Amino acid sequence: MSGKIIIHKSEHIANLENLLEQTDLQLIKGKIDKIIHSIDNGSQDSENDVFAGDQDDTVAISKSYIVNELTQIKKTRTIERTKYYIHRLIKSISECKTNKVNEINLNRWKEYDNIITDSLWVLPKRDSYGAHASWYWGNFIPQIPHQLMMRYTKSGELVVDPFVGSGTTLLECQRLKRNGIGVELNREIAQKAERILQSKENTKDESPGADVQTIVEIGDSTVLDFQALLNKHGFTSTQLLLLHPPYHDIIKFSDHPRDLSAQSGTEKFIEMFCNVVDNISAILDKDRYMAIVIGDKYSNGEWIPLGFYLMQEVLKRNFTLKSIIVKNFEDTLAKRNQKELWRYRALAGGFYIFKHEYILLFKKH
Repeated sequence: MSGKIIIHKSEHIANLENLLEQTDLQLIKGKIDKIIHSIDNGSQDSENDVFAGDQDDTVAISKSYIVNELTQIKKTRTIERTKYYIHRLIKSISECKTNKVNEINLNRWKEYDNIITDSLWVLPKRDSYGAHASWYWGNFIPQIPHQLMMRYTKSGELVVDPFVGSGTTLLECQRLKRNGIGVELNREIAQKAERILQSKENTKDESPGADVQTIVEIGDSTVLDFQALLNKHGFTSTQLLLLHPPYHDIIKFSDHPRDLSAQSGTEKFIEMFCNVVDNISAILDKDRYMAIVIGDKYSNGEWIPLGFYLMQEVLKRNFTLKSIIVKNFEDTLAKRNQKELWRYRALAGGFYIFKHEYILLFKKH
Protein backbone atom coordinates (compact mmCIF):
# COMPACT_ATOMS: atom_id res chain seq x y z
CA MET A 1 0.00 0.00 0.00
CA SER A 2 2.46 2.60 -1.17
CA GLY A 3 1.64 6.33 -1.28
CA LYS A 4 -0.34 6.39 1.96
CA ILE A 5 -1.62 9.54 3.61
CA ILE A 6 -2.89 10.18 7.12
CA ILE A 7 -6.48 11.32 7.38
CA HIS A 8 -8.55 12.21 10.41
CA LYS A 9 -11.54 9.91 10.44
CA SER A 10 -14.08 12.01 12.31
CA GLU A 11 -13.56 15.09 10.14
CA HIS A 12 -13.61 13.12 6.89
CA ILE A 13 -16.66 11.06 7.86
CA ALA A 14 -18.51 14.19 9.00
CA ASN A 15 -17.88 15.80 5.61
CA LEU A 16 -19.15 12.72 3.78
CA GLU A 17 -22.20 12.37 6.02
CA ASN A 18 -23.02 15.99 5.29
CA LEU A 19 -23.11 15.11 1.60
CA LEU A 20 -25.71 12.39 2.33
CA GLU A 21 -28.10 15.12 3.48
CA GLN A 22 -27.86 16.91 0.13
CA THR A 23 -30.31 16.37 -2.72
CA ASP A 24 -28.55 18.37 -5.43
CA LEU A 25 -26.26 16.03 -7.40
CA GLN A 26 -24.14 18.84 -8.84
CA LEU A 27 -23.66 20.37 -5.40
CA ILE A 28 -22.44 17.01 -4.07
CA LYS A 29 -20.02 16.63 -6.98
CA GLY A 30 -18.67 20.13 -6.41
CA LYS A 31 -17.94 19.31 -2.77
CA ILE A 32 -16.32 16.01 -3.83
CA ASP A 33 -14.03 18.05 -6.09
CA LYS A 34 -13.00 20.15 -3.10
CA ILE A 35 -12.18 17.04 -1.05
CA ILE A 36 -10.07 15.61 -3.90
CA HIS A 37 -8.27 18.95 -4.24
CA SER A 38 -7.63 19.00 -0.50
CA ILE A 39 -6.10 15.50 -0.64
CA ASP A 40 -4.02 16.21 -3.73
CA ASN A 41 -2.59 19.44 -2.36
CA GLY A 42 -2.47 18.73 1.35
CA SER A 43 -4.44 21.92 1.89
CA GLN A 44 -5.09 22.90 5.51
CA ASP A 45 -7.56 25.73 4.99
CA SER A 46 -10.43 23.96 3.26
CA GLU A 47 -13.71 23.16 4.98
CA ASN A 48 -13.05 19.65 3.72
CA ASP A 49 -9.54 19.53 5.18
CA VAL A 50 -8.65 15.86 5.63
CA PHE A 51 -5.72 16.75 7.87
CA ALA A 52 -7.67 18.68 10.51
CA GLY A 53 -8.85 17.40 13.85
CA ASP A 54 -7.63 15.34 16.78
CA GLN A 55 -4.20 13.79 16.17
CA ASP A 56 -5.36 10.55 17.83
CA ASP A 57 -8.23 10.19 15.39
CA THR A 58 -6.18 9.15 12.36
CA VAL A 59 -5.95 6.35 9.84
CA ALA A 60 -3.34 5.59 7.17
CA ILE A 61 -4.95 5.11 3.78
CA SER A 62 -3.72 4.82 0.22
CA LYS A 63 -3.97 8.19 -1.49
CA SER A 64 -4.73 6.59 -4.85
CA TYR A 65 -7.45 4.44 -3.27
CA ILE A 66 -9.37 7.29 -1.65
CA VAL A 67 -8.98 9.56 -4.69
CA ASN A 68 -10.27 6.77 -6.97
CA GLU A 69 -13.26 6.19 -4.69
CA LEU A 70 -14.09 9.89 -4.66
CA THR A 71 -13.67 10.09 -8.44
CA GLN A 72 -16.08 7.17 -8.84
CA ILE A 73 -18.65 9.10 -6.76
CA LYS A 74 -18.13 12.15 -8.95
CA LYS A 75 -18.88 10.11 -12.09
CA THR A 76 -22.24 8.79 -10.90
CA ARG A 77 -25.42 9.87 -12.72
CA THR A 78 -28.09 9.35 -10.09
CA ILE A 79 -28.44 10.60 -6.53
CA GLU A 80 -29.16 7.03 -5.36
CA ARG A 81 -25.93 5.64 -6.80
CA THR A 82 -23.97 8.65 -5.51
CA LYS A 83 -25.17 8.09 -1.95
CA TYR A 84 -24.53 4.35 -2.21
CA TYR A 85 -20.86 5.02 -2.99
CA ILE A 86 -20.63 7.65 -0.25
CA HIS A 87 -22.00 5.15 2.29
CA ARG A 88 -19.45 2.61 1.07
CA LEU A 89 -16.58 5.08 1.46
CA ILE A 90 -17.69 6.01 4.98
CA LYS A 91 -17.73 2.33 5.90
CA SER A 92 -14.24 1.79 4.45
CA ILE A 93 -12.87 4.60 6.63
CA SER A 94 -14.81 3.91 9.82
CA GLU A 95 -14.83 0.08 9.95
CA CYS A 96 -12.07 -2.49 9.65
CA LYS A 97 -13.26 -5.87 8.41
CA THR A 98 -10.64 -8.64 8.50
CA ASN A 99 -10.65 -12.42 8.59
CA LYS A 100 -8.92 -14.70 11.09
CA VAL A 101 -5.61 -15.15 9.24
CA ASN A 102 -4.49 -11.71 8.05
CA GLU A 103 -4.82 -7.95 8.49
CA ILE A 104 -6.32 -7.13 5.10
CA ASN A 105 -9.19 -4.69 5.55
CA LEU A 106 -11.86 -6.13 3.26
CA ASN A 107 -13.78 -2.84 3.39
CA ARG A 108 -10.80 -1.36 1.52
CA TRP A 109 -9.88 -4.38 -0.58
CA LYS A 110 -9.09 -2.25 -3.63
CA GLU A 111 -6.24 -0.72 -1.67
CA TYR A 112 -4.24 -3.95 -1.75
CA ASP A 113 -3.14 -3.95 -5.37
CA ASN A 114 0.31 -5.19 -4.28
CA ILE A 115 -1.13 -8.53 -3.14
CA ILE A 116 -1.32 -11.22 -5.80
CA THR A 117 -4.57 -13.21 -6.00
CA ASP A 118 -3.97 -15.04 -9.31
CA SER A 119 -2.56 -18.56 -9.47
CA LEU A 120 0.08 -17.56 -12.04
CA TRP A 121 2.92 -15.47 -10.61
CA VAL A 122 5.07 -13.80 -13.25
CA LEU A 123 7.80 -12.05 -11.30
CA PRO A 124 10.42 -10.50 -13.59
CA LYS A 125 13.22 -10.24 -11.06
CA ARG A 126 14.25 -11.00 -7.52
CA ASP A 127 13.43 -8.34 -4.91
CA SER A 128 16.74 -6.90 -3.66
CA TYR A 129 15.20 -4.85 -0.85
CA GLY A 130 17.41 -4.29 2.20
CA ALA A 131 19.73 -7.17 3.10
CA HIS A 132 18.30 -9.57 0.51
CA ALA A 133 21.04 -10.93 -1.74
CA SER A 134 21.56 -13.91 -4.03
CA TRP A 135 24.79 -15.23 -2.47
CA TYR A 136 23.22 -18.62 -1.69
CA TRP A 137 22.56 -20.80 -4.69
CA GLY A 138 19.49 -22.45 -3.19
CA ASN A 139 17.59 -19.38 -1.99
CA PHE A 140 14.19 -18.36 -3.27
CA ILE A 141 12.91 -14.95 -4.19
CA PRO A 142 11.68 -12.80 -1.27
CA GLN A 143 8.37 -12.08 -2.99
CA ILE A 144 7.17 -15.61 -2.19
CA PRO A 145 7.36 -15.41 1.64
CA HIS A 146 6.28 -11.77 1.47
CA GLN A 147 3.07 -12.59 -0.39
CA LEU A 148 2.30 -15.61 1.76
CA MET A 149 2.82 -13.74 5.02
CA MET A 150 0.60 -10.87 3.87
CA ARG A 151 -2.19 -13.31 3.01
CA TYR A 152 -1.89 -15.83 5.83
CA THR A 153 -0.43 -14.13 8.92
CA LYS A 154 -0.87 -11.09 11.14
CA SER A 155 1.75 -8.86 12.74
CA GLY A 156 3.37 -10.57 15.72
CA GLU A 157 2.40 -14.10 14.66
CA LEU A 158 4.96 -16.85 14.12
CA VAL A 159 6.29 -18.24 10.83
CA VAL A 160 8.39 -21.41 10.86
CA ASP A 161 10.72 -22.39 8.00
CA PRO A 162 12.38 -25.82 8.41
CA PHE A 163 14.67 -25.27 5.36
CA VAL A 164 15.68 -21.69 6.13
CA GLY A 165 18.92 -21.66 4.09
CA SER A 166 20.20 -18.10 3.66
CA GLY A 167 17.37 -16.63 5.74
CA THR A 168 15.10 -15.15 3.07
CA THR A 169 11.98 -16.02 5.07
CA LEU A 170 13.36 -14.47 8.25
CA LEU A 171 14.36 -11.25 6.49
CA GLU A 172 10.76 -10.95 5.31
CA CYS A 173 9.57 -11.68 8.85
CA GLN A 174 11.62 -8.70 10.02
CA ARG A 175 10.28 -6.54 7.21
CA LEU A 176 6.65 -7.41 8.00
CA LYS A 177 7.00 -7.57 11.80
CA ARG A 178 6.33 -11.29 12.09
CA ASN A 179 8.21 -13.61 14.41
CA GLY A 180 10.25 -16.19 12.56
CA ILE A 181 12.08 -19.39 13.43
CA GLY A 182 14.20 -21.06 10.77
CA VAL A 183 16.05 -24.36 10.94
CA GLU A 184 19.07 -25.14 8.78
CA LEU A 185 21.09 -28.37 8.58
CA ASN A 186 24.27 -26.75 7.22
CA ARG A 187 26.05 -25.02 10.10
CA GLU A 188 28.11 -22.69 7.90
CA ILE A 189 25.06 -21.46 5.97
CA ALA A 190 23.03 -21.05 9.16
CA GLN A 191 25.75 -18.99 10.82
CA LYS A 192 26.08 -16.71 7.81
CA ALA A 193 22.30 -16.23 7.67
CA GLU A 194 22.27 -15.31 11.34
CA ARG A 195 25.07 -12.78 10.85
CA ILE A 196 23.11 -11.11 8.05
CA LEU A 197 19.95 -10.96 10.15
CA GLN A 198 21.85 -9.25 12.95
CA SER A 199 24.21 -7.13 10.87
CA LYS A 200 24.26 -3.41 10.18
CA GLU A 201 23.61 -4.25 6.51
CA ASN A 202 20.02 -4.74 7.55
CA THR A 203 17.98 -1.60 6.96
CA LYS A 204 16.09 0.15 9.71
CA ASP A 205 12.82 -0.91 8.09
CA GLU A 206 13.79 -4.58 8.35
CA SER A 207 14.93 -4.43 11.98
CA PRO A 208 12.29 -6.15 14.12
CA GLY A 209 10.59 -4.44 17.01
CA ALA A 210 11.48 -5.31 20.58
CA ASP A 211 8.68 -7.85 20.73
CA VAL A 212 9.50 -9.59 17.42
CA GLN A 213 12.09 -12.37 17.18
CA THR A 214 13.89 -13.93 14.21
CA ILE A 215 15.82 -17.04 15.18
CA VAL A 216 18.12 -19.39 13.25
CA GLU A 217 18.48 -22.88 14.69
CA ILE A 218 21.08 -25.36 13.45
CA GLY A 219 19.49 -28.78 13.24
CA ASP A 220 17.86 -31.60 11.29
CA SER A 221 14.20 -30.84 10.59
CA THR A 222 13.36 -34.52 10.14
CA VAL A 223 13.95 -35.22 13.86
CA LEU A 224 14.25 -31.86 15.65
CA ASP A 225 11.83 -31.34 18.54
CA PHE A 226 9.99 -28.34 17.15
CA GLN A 227 7.62 -28.04 20.09
CA ALA A 228 10.57 -27.75 22.47
CA LEU A 229 12.18 -25.20 20.13
CA LEU A 230 9.04 -23.06 20.11
CA ASN A 231 8.64 -23.31 23.89
CA LYS A 232 12.27 -22.28 24.36
CA HIS A 233 11.53 -18.97 22.64
CA GLY A 234 8.15 -18.34 24.27
CA PHE A 235 5.79 -19.75 21.62
CA THR A 236 3.27 -22.57 21.82
CA SER A 237 2.40 -22.93 18.13
CA THR A 238 2.93 -21.43 14.67
CA GLN A 239 0.49 -19.75 12.31
CA LEU A 240 2.33 -20.42 9.03
CA LEU A 241 4.69 -23.16 7.87
CA LEU A 242 6.81 -22.24 4.87
CA LEU A 243 8.83 -25.05 3.27
CA HIS A 244 11.34 -24.57 0.46
CA PRO A 245 13.21 -27.89 0.33
CA PRO A 246 15.96 -28.84 -2.12
CA TYR A 247 14.56 -29.97 -5.46
CA HIS A 248 16.05 -33.35 -4.69
CA ASP A 249 19.58 -33.54 -6.16
CA ILE A 250 19.40 -30.71 -8.74
CA ILE A 251 21.73 -28.85 -6.38
CA LYS A 252 23.65 -30.99 -3.90
CA PHE A 253 24.10 -28.84 -0.82
CA SER A 254 26.15 -31.27 1.25
CA ASP A 255 27.08 -34.93 1.79
CA HIS A 256 25.25 -35.01 5.10
CA PRO A 257 23.23 -38.24 5.27
CA ARG A 258 20.14 -36.31 6.39
CA ASP A 259 20.39 -33.72 3.63
CA LEU A 260 17.41 -34.11 1.27
CA SER A 261 19.63 -33.18 -1.67
CA ALA A 262 21.96 -36.10 -0.88
CA GLN A 263 19.32 -38.83 -1.03
CA SER A 264 20.00 -41.64 -3.51
CA GLY A 265 16.63 -41.72 -5.28
CA THR A 266 13.27 -40.00 -5.63
CA GLU A 267 11.50 -42.35 -3.22
CA LYS A 268 14.05 -41.71 -0.50
CA PHE A 269 13.83 -37.94 -1.08
CA ILE A 270 10.03 -38.08 -0.73
CA GLU A 271 10.31 -40.21 2.41
CA MET A 272 12.71 -37.75 4.04
CA PHE A 273 10.54 -34.78 3.08
CA CYS A 274 7.48 -36.48 4.57
CA ASN A 275 9.44 -36.99 7.78
CA VAL A 276 9.79 -33.21 7.98
CA VAL A 277 6.07 -32.66 7.33
CA ASP A 278 5.13 -35.23 9.98
CA ASN A 279 7.57 -33.66 12.41
CA ILE A 280 6.26 -30.09 12.08
CA SER A 281 2.53 -30.62 11.54
CA ALA A 282 1.69 -30.67 15.23
CA ILE A 283 2.99 -27.15 15.85
CA LEU A 284 0.71 -25.59 13.21
CA ASP A 285 -2.59 -24.23 14.49
CA LYS A 286 -5.82 -25.72 13.16
CA ASP A 287 -7.22 -23.89 10.11
CA ARG A 288 -3.85 -22.25 9.40
CA TYR A 289 -1.66 -22.70 6.33
CA MET A 290 1.39 -24.56 5.10
CA ALA A 291 3.10 -23.61 1.83
CA ILE A 292 5.57 -25.78 -0.07
CA VAL A 293 7.77 -24.21 -2.75
CA ILE A 294 9.07 -26.94 -5.08
CA GLY A 295 10.16 -27.52 -8.65
CA ASP A 296 10.36 -30.65 -10.79
CA LYS A 297 13.47 -32.28 -12.29
CA TYR A 298 14.70 -34.39 -15.19
CA SER A 299 16.43 -37.72 -14.71
CA ASN A 300 17.59 -40.04 -17.49
CA GLY A 301 15.40 -38.28 -20.04
CA GLU A 302 12.29 -38.46 -17.83
CA TRP A 303 10.38 -35.60 -16.20
CA ILE A 304 10.13 -36.29 -12.46
CA PRO A 305 7.10 -34.36 -11.07
CA LEU A 306 8.42 -33.76 -7.56
CA GLY A 307 5.73 -31.17 -6.89
CA PHE A 308 2.86 -33.56 -7.56
CA TYR A 309 4.54 -36.39 -5.65
CA LEU A 310 4.87 -34.19 -2.56
CA MET A 311 1.33 -32.87 -2.98
CA GLN A 312 -0.07 -36.40 -3.01
CA GLU A 313 1.82 -37.28 0.15
CA VAL A 314 0.68 -34.19 2.06
CA LEU A 315 -2.94 -34.90 1.09
CA LYS A 316 -2.65 -38.26 2.88
CA ARG A 317 -2.17 -36.26 6.04
CA ASN A 318 -4.32 -33.76 7.92
CA PHE A 319 -4.36 -31.12 5.16
CA THR A 320 -6.65 -29.75 2.45
CA LEU A 321 -5.23 -28.38 -0.80
CA LYS A 322 -6.18 -24.70 -1.19
CA SER A 323 -4.15 -23.67 -4.24
CA ILE A 324 -1.53 -24.69 -6.75
CA ILE A 325 0.36 -21.54 -7.71
CA VAL A 326 2.64 -21.63 -10.74
CA LYS A 327 5.54 -19.18 -10.55
CA ASN A 328 7.78 -18.34 -13.47
CA PHE A 329 11.31 -19.65 -12.96
CA GLU A 330 14.11 -17.15 -13.41
CA ASP A 331 17.07 -18.23 -15.53
CA THR A 332 20.02 -19.41 -13.49
CA LEU A 333 23.29 -17.67 -14.25
CA ALA A 334 24.56 -20.76 -16.05
CA LYS A 335 21.46 -21.08 -18.24
CA ARG A 336 21.35 -17.33 -18.89
CA ASN A 337 24.76 -17.57 -20.51
CA GLN A 338 23.89 -20.71 -22.46
CA LYS A 339 20.38 -20.07 -23.78
CA GLU A 340 21.19 -21.23 -27.29
CA LEU A 341 22.80 -24.42 -26.02
CA TRP A 342 19.78 -25.24 -23.85
CA ARG A 343 17.44 -24.55 -26.74
CA TYR A 344 19.42 -26.96 -28.91
CA ARG A 345 19.36 -29.60 -26.18
CA ALA A 346 15.58 -29.22 -25.84
CA LEU A 347 15.04 -29.62 -29.58
CA ALA A 348 17.42 -32.59 -29.79
CA GLY A 349 16.18 -34.31 -26.64
CA GLY A 350 12.43 -33.78 -27.10
CA PHE A 351 11.94 -31.99 -23.78
CA TYR A 352 10.92 -28.53 -22.60
CA ILE A 353 13.16 -26.23 -20.57
CA PHE A 354 12.00 -25.66 -17.01
CA LYS A 355 10.48 -22.19 -16.65
CA HIS A 356 8.22 -22.68 -13.64
CA GLU A 357 7.99 -23.99 -10.10
CA TYR A 358 5.08 -24.58 -7.75
CA ILE A 359 3.80 -23.04 -4.55
CA LEU A 360 1.50 -25.65 -3.05
CA LEU A 361 -0.81 -24.18 -0.43
CA PHE A 362 -2.43 -26.39 2.19
CA LYS A 363 -4.78 -25.73 5.09
CA LYS A 364 -4.62 -27.84 8.24
CA HIS A 365 -7.95 -29.28 9.31
